[in-house]
Amino acid sequence: MFRLSQAEAPARLRRGWRGALVAGLAAFVSACGGGMPSIDIFNGQSSPPPAASPGPEAAIGHGQIKIGLLLPLSAAGNAGLAGQSMRDAAELALAEFNNPNIQLLVKDDGGSAQGAQQATQQALDEGAELILGPLFAQSVTPAAQIARARSVPMIAFSTDSMVAGRGVYLLSFLPESDVDRVTEYAIAQGRRSFVALIPDNAYGSVVEAAFKQVVARKGARLVALERYPADGGGRIADAARQIAQAASHADAIFIPDSGEGVIAAGQALAAAGLDLKRLQAVGTGLWDDPRLFQDQAAQGGWYPAPDSAGFRAFSTRYRTKYGQEPVRTATLAYDAVALVAALVKTQGAKRFAPETLTNPSGFAGIDGVFRFRPEGSNQRGLAVLKVTPSGGQVVSPAPRSFGGSGT
Repeated sequence: MFRLSQAEAPARLRRGWRGALVAGLAAFVSACGGGMPSIDIFNGQSSPPPAASPGPEAAIGHGQIKIGLLLPLSAAGNAGLAGQSMRDAAELALAEFNNPNIQLLVKDDGGSAQGAQQATQQALDEGAELILGPLFAQSVTPAAQIARARSVPMIAFSTDSMVAGRGVYLLSFLPESDVDRVTEYAIAQGRRSFVALIPDNAYGSVVEAAFKQVVARKGARLVALERYPADGGGRIADAARQIAQAASHADAIFIPDSGEGVIAAGQALAAAGLDLKRLQAVGTGLWDDPRLFQDQAAQGGWYPAPDSAGFRAFSTRYRTKYGQEPVRTATLAYDAVALVAALVKTQGAKRFAPETLTNPSGFAGIDGVFRFRPEGSNQRGLAVLKVTPSGGQVVSPAPRSFGGSGT
């Protein structure tokens, strides 16, 4: 396994994500990472962000191996802020890895699909051997078409696993990984029968499918599942009543929503007569939300998240260099560049070959271990935390390595 913060980084780094780190359309939400903001594909606007005029661009580094870095630098609002923070994180990675033989061709995609296509074409015309980005799901597929035609792989930052594919790898935190980790942990702790109350939105559809798969795979039982409007409303009460009636046959309840949604669901369940303390509550990385830590009904609930130590150390170094806090997605750019630096140093001509990128032993970055699957999705080593009034308390540490299998 390549340890991205150890291969060439200075000794001070060696002493030293939801959500998930989710990348997508345009709205910030609290996700896995101590409530730090991150861009959420599932809670974004229904229409894509408007195309923006390309902003100033500059290459970072002077190495011979050229890498395209596509970011929404000139996009409006939070998207542009995320793009700039990720650009700075990429620059920080190059500096901390002693300026390896790499040149980052920074391209502003403006946060649009057309911009991503143009940026990809420019990077390839300038000799890019690998494309890092785009950030938004809507931009990955059109950009990947350009890169794939030139047999150049792409490591994108979207959390929509539907845009992964041959030669297109996702470095983000995927909702499916959240669901697998926390559900497998709950089952290992003896919770074998579940009820589920899931928001009726795109995020809910993804986690519902993943939840059903892992429950079936582990031989557990799904007693009842209800969906409710993401904006609340009367139907949440109807769904809560159905779950409350079925809950006598379950020992755990799955509520994959943000802090506000979980609190509303808990209130509806209590109004329907369900004693939540009788069930083990289980959520996703979206539970890493300060609002939940103060909610009495959520106390003791389990949720997945990356080990926060790496992000805290990264934030300190970033703040020292740039004088401000990084956005939560900045670690994706840092780890992408760190991965490139490690592969360039150790893998020679095979540095970006599929068998190299999908090494089943994986890589160790700011947010812990991760590995790419052959179909382009990823697996991450996540911890399981318990909701307490003082924040998330680790009940199952994040793994520090993977087994030899890539499955």
